[in-house]
Amino acid sequence: MPNLASVLKAEVARLARKELRLGIEGLRKSAAAQRTEIAALRRRVVDLERHLKALSKRPAGTRPRQAPLAANEDGTYAGSLRSRAAGMASNRKRLGLSAEDFGLLLGASGQSVYLWEQGKAKPRPQYLAAIAALRGAGKKEVATRLAELKASAARA
Repeated sequence: MPNLASVLKAEVARLARKELRLGIEGLRKSAAAQRTEIAALRRRVVDLERHLKALSKRPAGTRPRQAPLAANEDGTYAGSLRSRAAGMASNRKRLGLSAEDFGLLLGASGQSVYLWEQGKAKPRPQYLAAIAALRGAGKKEVATRLAELKASAARA
C-alpha cells in the first residue's frame, strides 16, 4: 500500500508541472512573436543598408530617380506630387508666362493660378501632374505648346 507522503508528493509535483506548462505557454507565444518581429527588422536593416550603399556609390549632387506615378481611377495623380506657391510663381516667371497663359497650359483659369501663387488656394490633384510637367519644361517647348493651344482655341 502506497505511503500517504509519497502520494501527496506525486500529486504536488503533477500540479506544479501543470501550472508551469500553462505559464510557459504564454511565454512561448510571446517569444515566437518577438522572433518574427526581429526577423522583419533584420530584413529592413539589410534593405536600408543596401539602399545606403547604392546612394553612396552615386556621384555627389545627383538625385535618385523617382518611380513613375500611377494614375488614380479617375485619371488624376496624387500622393507624391505637391506644389508650393512660391515655386509655382518662380517657375511661371522663369518661363516668361502670364498667369493667364500658365493657366491655359494647365487647363485652369488665370485667376486660379493667382490664387495658387498667393497661397489662398491649393491646386486640385488633376492640376498637380500638369504643374509638375511644366517644372522641367523649357521656354521653347512651352511656347510651342501654348501656340498650339491658342490656335486650337481660335479654331473652336
